[in-house]
Amino acid sequence: MALPRIQATGRIHVRRLWPSDRAAIVAYFLRLDPETRAGRFMGAVSEAGVRAYAERCVTADGLVFGAFRDGVLRGLGELRPTGSRPPGMALGPEAEAAFAVEHAYRRSGLGAALFARIADAARNRGVSDLHVRCLTRNGPMRGLAAKLGADLRPAGPETEGALHLARPTPFSLWHEGVAEAFDLTLAFAAAGRGAWREAS
Repeated sequence: MALPRIQATGRIHVRRLWPSDRAAIVAYFLRLDPETRAGRFMGAVSEAGVRAYAERCVTADGLVFGAFRDGVLRGLGELRPTGSRPPGMALGPEAEAAFAVEHAYRRSGLGAALFARIADAARNRGVSDLHVRCLTRNGPMRGLAAKLGADLRPAGPETEGALHLARPTPFSLWHEGVAEAFDLTLAFAAAGRGAWREAS
């Protein structure tokens, strides 16, 4: 299926995150309110547990994307393989998407932009079924997944679903290659600004 290509809307932009973004990732996770944190981790997690997860998030297997508003990370999405990963860039036929947006920045397009970018990345890495899982009471997440075509099945306190992705095309592969090169440039620029602020 065709997903909306949302990369930038006003002061919003979505890009891949790299190890140089670790400080922003940790700060983002620690800012999450208890409800958003529970929704993201499917239950209560201590601050120490959140910090430990955030520290290793960007280097774990898979890819991480950030949604920025006015230059600050306000939403984060992850694409993780669910089975043994084949060699090379492919993730395998199935993967899982997980993401959350800070409460004050919901309903502004950040979640849809993250989901679209994750789905594009999954498609271009050989994923045909992109799985999502959330708490059944998480209405915004269920609504977004359904809007983008995920087949949702409630199972008690949790809801699971899958988005069936089209095969990659030469254009989709080219488009992501250009986007990732731009993402890396932005990440280096952000790291440079952070180093300059620390030195001044």
